[in-house]
Amino acid sequence: MKLSELFKQNKLFLSFEVFPPKTDTAFESVKAATEAIAELHPSFVSVTYGAGGGTSRYTLDIAKNIKEVHGVPTLAHLTCVSSTRETVKQRIEDMKAAGIENVMALRGDLTPELENADRSGWAYRNAIDLIHELRQSGADFCIGGACYPEIHPESADQKEDIRYLKEKVDAGCSFLTTQMFFDNNLFYNFMYKIREAGITVPVIPGIMPITAAGQVERAVKLSGSFMPQRFKSLVDKFGHNPAAMKQAGIAYATDQIIDLYANGIQNVHVYSMNKPDVAEKIQSNLSDILG
Repeated sequence: MKLSELFKQNKLFLSFEVFPPKTDTAFESVKAATEAIAELHPSFVSVTYGAGGGTSRYTLDIAKNIKEVHGVPTLAHLTCVSSTRETVKQRIEDMKAAGIENVMALRGDLTPELENADRSGWAYRNAIDLIHELRQSGADFCIGGACYPEIHPESADQKEDIRYLKEKVDAGCSFLTTQMFFDNNLFYNFMYKIREAGITVPVIPGIMPITAAGQVERAVKLSGSFMPQRFKSLVDKFGHNPAAMKQAGIAYATDQIIDLYANGIQNVHVYSMNKPDVAEKIQSNLSDILG
């Protein structure tokens, strides 16, 4: 099922994100974890893409297995950073052959060696270039894009960021998924601004359950997310106790999701990090809300 059709339904949805293995030896354990999440029957499962495309075949294997074996719609990520046009075209053909209907079009993270590289000769310099390639491929993909409630780290300011986001949507994005955030007010403010700018596609808020104190630093480094004092206090109080921190982190994420639903958001995406127990607990906390 195309996610654009899913989003038209007048009901609350919860989706999860998984990532493929980095090595052959890890494939079976990762596959088992993603299957356990798929067995929760979320609205869809998003499958990420390894840096530089090194795990591209695993992305397709995992996405195809979730869709065909478990009957859950999948969203396969595709990145284009430093890739040749021939490589990306082949990956698109592979996705078509695998029956993938939904694609998350991303530039991809710039590794340290790429940050200072000459990008003038790159076939794809940003996600817009990839979206155009997907649209011209002949496949009827439902294309998603990323957005940043707290501004993309490479943007000069939020106005520039939203202007670029509008260009990405105009290029062919059917929906957007946000980077993680820990203060819902930032998301609501962002939604007001992008709607005012004429961006009308569905926007799916992305929630990251922080279940270990060590995740906080990585989350801030990855996304630059603002950590509200309420969340900092939670980590200060329970961070030394793994079991308590896990429970508190799940409760905080659940509270964010409930607030989003209560304020008119129908679709919420959880960065579940291949942790079936975390995904199951969040879904269980929302069982009567989701109906």
